[in-house]
Amino acid sequence: MTGRTGHAGNGRPRGLAIAAFLAVLAMPARAQPVPEAAPLPVSRPADPENGRRIVMDRRKGLCLLCHSGPFPEMRFQGDLAPSLAGAGSRWTPAQLRARLIDSRLFNGETIMPPYFRAEGQTRMARAFAGRTILTAEEIEDVTAFLATLRE
Repeated sequence: MTGRTGHAGNGRPRGLAIAAFLAVLAMPARAQPVPEAAPLPVSRPADPENGRRIVMDRRKGLCLLCHSGPFPEMRFQGDLAPSLAGAGSRWTPAQLRARLIDSRLFNGETIMPPYFRAEGQTRMARAFAGRTILTAEEIEDVTAFLATLRE
């Protein structure tokens, strides 16, 4: 309860309490670490050209269903998700890989399927039940390709 003294009821002047509250609001939020994933065990070096083919393939990766990118030869690119243009400038290969493996690590409400997670799939075709959409080699190829997309 405040009285004529202008105190906030805790012995501090009301103005100081408001200033302290505003100072807390102005403090930068602690940045959450961006999820990363170590390279997957594969039997060959990553192939960015194969990664490009997977991204462009409307039956395999389906990336352009939701994403757009620097692919002028591809018609009907998506606009539901961020552009892939400059992906290699915005994220490290470890962050790109984590997004491919399971983008729910970044956004629990995402519509992007987990490309290398067999369990916990809820919006997948029956053909993919119990298996991953992409192989470890394909994840590494797509990661290598996306890392080349710089602005």
